[in-house]
Amino acid sequence: MHRVDATDFWKWAYSDFLSNAQRGVLAEYIVAMAAGCTDRPRVEWDACDLRAPSGMKIEVKCGAYLQSWEQKTHSAIRFDIAPKRGWNATTNEYAQVASRSSHVYVFCVFAAEEKSTAEPLNLDEWIFLACPTRTLDERFGNQKSVRLRALEALDLPRLGFEALRRELVRMATDTSFAGDHPRWAD
Repeated sequence: MHRVDATDFWKWAYSDFLSNAQRGVLAEYIVAMAAGCTDRPRVEWDACDLRAPSGMKIEVKCGAYLQSWEQKTHSAIRFDIAPKRGWNATTNEYAQVASRSSHVYVFCVFAAEEKSTAEPLNLDEWIFLACPTRTLDERFGNQKSVRLRALEALDLPRLGFEALRRELVRMATDTSFAGDHPRWAD
């Protein structure tokens, strides 16, 4: 019997972490580690990227200065924040109205600037900004994308991995954070 070795397949198909698609999934995994929700597999098309044990819904967005293709200059960091009619993996239904369906957005920046030394699996090469969705709604309305500089203008601190972990715990336990606290109801 001939079989495909899963590890060999994963290395072949999914090891280019400078690729936008793979780097985005890696960012989701890193945030899932910080939020303590790696115990269940990723649901690719759900209305939110992650659901923390507290019930807090998290949307993960990723950007990088470096790409897998040849570049003459570094990429500008811009994130998609467009409200969407999210699909609920549990009910198999789309939302009736476009919205930002998470409680928190975590913006992940792979900050390496030299391709020859870039290591996307090294958490020290990442920075994170955690932003309550209501802040995005208030400041950006129905805007479809936002630059890193505009997020930093909101006084969101740049966080390392451990600081992100602490910030997500703080957000999940802050009773003023969301009206549906403590269980972050749908």
